[in-house]
Amino acid sequence: MIDVMKMLKARMYMKRNEPFLSSWHAYVGYELELFKAFERPVSTFDVADAFQLDEALLEQWVHVGVSIGHLKDAGRNRYKTWNTWKLPKPKGQNSSGVLLKEMMELHIPTLLNYPEMMRTKKRRHFEEEKHAPTVAETSRMLEVLALPKIAKRMKEQKSRLVLDIGCGEAGYIQKLAERFPHAHFKGLEISPVVAEKARQLTKGLNNVDIDNADLWEYKPDRLYDMVMMNNVIHYIDLEERQGLFTELAGWLQDGGVLSVITPIAGSGDSPPFVNAFNSFFSAFDNLYRLPSRDELTVWGEKAGMTMLGIQTVIKEGSWYVVQYRK
Repeated sequence: MIDVMKMLKARMYMKRNEPFLSSWHAYVGYELELFKAFERPVSTFDVADAFQLDEALLEQWVHVGVSIGHLKDAGRNRYKTWNTWKLPKPKGQNSSGVLLKEMMELHIPTLLNYPEMMRTKKRRHFEEEKHAPTVAETSRMLEVLALPKIAKRMKEQKSRLVLDIGCGEAGYIQKLAERFPHAHFKGLEISPVVAEKARQLTKGLNNVDIDNADLWEYKPDRLYDMVMMNNVIHYIDLEERQGLFTELAGWLQDGGVLSVITPIAGSGDSPPFVNAFNSFFSAFDNLYRLPSRDELTVWGEKAGMTMLGIQTVIKEGSWYVVQYRK
């Protein structure tokens, strides 16, 4: 009876993990641009030869693809991409594949390392330069949902001077600068590689400046109508967050707005992904746990600001826009 129960449990875990196969297969296809290679019926030999890939491993990837519906057997040992609506677009097309890349190369390996970290009591170190381009690209995907909320506040405030802290590849700045040509935008980005990419992407906009600068060393030469801080809080030590909010409030003109995009820590009854997300951030010695709603309220109040509200961006990932007025 015990052996039967073990087998049932093993089958249960295997069944639960079937969805992972689709994510893994889509990630490999995105990373190696294989779905594009199989746009028309073609053999694994031809693709392996053209892309200089291991043919035996490619065949295994193809067999998995056929079994889960990402590929179709086209006859005569040829295969074709299938159900393209399920698949990420190729690289460079604002593809959801970058989320798979971040999940497979960063999130999952980190969570799988939990037993070792718990045994040794040593956490991992987040390699900023290695992961910054991918993180910046995934952050851009939030813009579609978050940008209208920021633009609405800018319009209501008649904001003319805007500072974006940790601007990444300047996705928010670029779109806002095009929409509000009479406003001036400055972006701060600590990564030299990402800052240079931001400059290239905004070089045609006369109302945008990008500085490669450290937040803690930056001293503004003016007060701003709006300060944005998107996807930054988890880089800030818990003991420094109140001080940061107080500092940023000092960079605002009276009536100015601090706009923050951040995941918010969940509770026991929150969606599983929310708590897993917090587990990921907590696994690094240079990243920090997510803020709670109560903490966000207190930090604003102690900095002399009034919270204007918390608006949902992506509920499943616990991403929100939190805005304050000085």
